[in-house]
Parts: sequence; C-alpha cells; structure tokens
Amino acid sequence: MQATTYPPPTADLFTQGLELQPGSALLRFGAARPRPADRISWSGDGAVAWLDEPRGHLWSVGEPAAAAGLTLRAAHQLPGSIVEFTGPRGTDVLLGRHLTVTDPVAWVFRWTLDEPPLHPAEGRVTALDEAHHGELLAFLGEHSPAHSTGPGSSDVGLWAGIRDAGGRLVACGAMSSLRDSGAPLMASVATDAALRGQGLGAALTSWLTRYAVRRYGFCTLWQLADNPPADRLYTRLGYRNEDPCVAARISS
Repeated sequence: MQATTYPPPTADLFTQGLELQPGSALLRFGAARPRPADRISWSGDGAVAWLDEPRGHLWSVGEPAAAAGLTLRAAHQLPGSIVEFTGPRGTDVLLGRHLTVTDPVAWVFRWTLDEPPLHPAEGRVTALDEAHHGELLAFLGEHSPAHSTGPGSSDVGLWAGIRDAGGRLVACGAMSSLRDSGAPLMASVATDAALRGQGLGAALTSWLTRYAVRRYGFCTLWQLADNPPADRLYTRLGYRNEDPCVAARISS
C-alpha cells in the first residue's frame, strides 16, 4: 500500500499579502488566530488554502481559479481526507470540471469592527445560561429548525434572548466562534415566526454585535446569499460585504 505524503505545513499563510485585499477577510479572521505550526495548508498563484483536519473541510481565499487549483491539489495529495470545502464564489464550478462537487450553497462572510447604532429594543435583551438550554432547543426547533449551532455546543460562549411581557422567549441568538481561529461568530439568531418584522431580530443582532466588538474588537457572521432582508439588516449594522463564498461537498 502506498503511503500518503502530506504537504509540508505553511509556516505563515500571510506571506502573499492576500489578507490585505478585499475578499480575504475569511483569511484574516478565519485563520489568523491562532496560527498552529502544524496546520496543513497550501499557497501560491494568488490563493491560499488551509485544512480543518477533523472535519475534512478545506478553506480557501483568493482568485477562484487559483483557489480551485489549490483545492484540487489538496484532494489529490490527501485522497479521501477532504470531503467539503469553502472557497471564493465560482470555485465549485471550476472544481466540478475535475471532481464530483455536490450540494453547493452560496454564502457571504461578513464582518465589522464597529459598534452598531443603538437599537431601541436592545434593553430587552438578556443573557441566557445553561438552565435555559432546554427552552432554547425547543424554541429553535420550532422557529429555526436549520439553526447552525445549538445549546450545549462547545463553540458557543454566550446565548442571549428576548422575552415578551409574559416571560415567553420570542427571540434568541448565540455568540459562537469560527472553528479554526476562535474568532467571534454570531450564529443561530431566530425570532418567533408570528412576530417577525417587529424588530426583535434586529435588536438581538445589534446587542450581540455590540457585545462582540466590545469584548473582542470585531464580530463576524455567515449570511446566506440572495437574502435581501438579512442583507439590509447587516448593512445597516455596519457589516462589510466583500467576501462572497461557496460551500460544497466533494463526493468520492
């Protein structure tokens, strides 16, 4: 049986200066903290890529053609080890000429360094602890079944919520973290389906953003593409929109 040859770890993913260019915030925030010396990564030709080894997820930023080339190289060097990837928009189409790419989803990675304007309903937001995990799970199951993270996740440092006059939970959200770097990531923001459009989600999002900026100096989030209401909200809160991405699976 032929032994697998691993590529040498890149000592520093930032040698090309890509982190200074628009569209590379995912590199700055997603890989900057920490920079483990043994991280498996690739660079060259206007792109860089790094592997979240436990998940088999390859991240890349840069020019789509170059990112697709690095992803293809990684898949050939580590056969069977890479099952999904996130890269600049268009990577999936280019990679699909050589590999079987399935389930593509278009995202935007957004970020801000600034506190947003104060929302009048932020005073209703309160932090929630482990005693509320059951309530949060039931709420998310009913009003946001596709939530990205749930109560008890090791990546979450804070849950917050809004209650109505009777004490019933009507909105919630989490301050999670990007797996590879630990950067603050807002996640699983949900509002009671019957109360949407009343500003509850905006108040909670504003509160969580302010919390992250004051504590960490910035906040990040993932937004599904082609979501005009979310786009308007995050733009109003000051989130930059420079990083259109695509995530997909690689089938063997």
